[in-house]
Amino acid sequence: MGEKDHMRERLLASLAARGLLAEDGATTVHGQPAWREVPAGHEPQALMDAGARQRRAVECAHATPATCEDQCATWVENVLASAGAPYVVGTARELYDGFCHLTDARELLVGMIVAVGRHPYDTAGWAHGHVGLYVGDGQVMECAGGRVRTAPLELWASAYGVMSEPRWGWLGAIALG
Repeated sequence: MGEKDHMRERLLASLAARGLLAEDGATTVHGQPAWREVPAGHEPQALMDAGARQRRAVECAHATPATCEDQCATWVENVLASAGAPYVVGTARELYDGFCHLTDARELLVGMIVAVGRHPYDTAGWAHGHVGLYVGDGQVMECAGGRVRTAPLELWASAYGVMSEPRWGWLGAIALG
């Protein structure tokens, strides 16, 4: 079993243990896919294919300290402002509704925000959703639980996409590329 298969199995077991996996095993109790695979030929942008402003955003993501718990949007806003983008303020759900309209991974570019409008893991997620930053090579960086971490896109989208479809776009509708 490969690493990706192992990740998938662990996530599905976690969803089942939390009562979030539907009886069919392929969807959540909220009607969303339980695993969101990026199909072959639909891979998002690789970091080596990113432009200078996009790579700067990734550098800033690695250098920006964690924000307080339940402040994922603030962390993303701080990262992109440090990279020279205009400062945009909002909750993860406001960023999701306002700027995240894409769902095809082929359109996911380095420096885009990746968000869900709602997730079931805590009250802030239920009310405001969650947002991270796509840093290339199939990876999303986020600030969750007061710490910055990196996760594979498929795992991030599957774990947080339990209640709403993960989408992406440019923060403030201003492209870095």
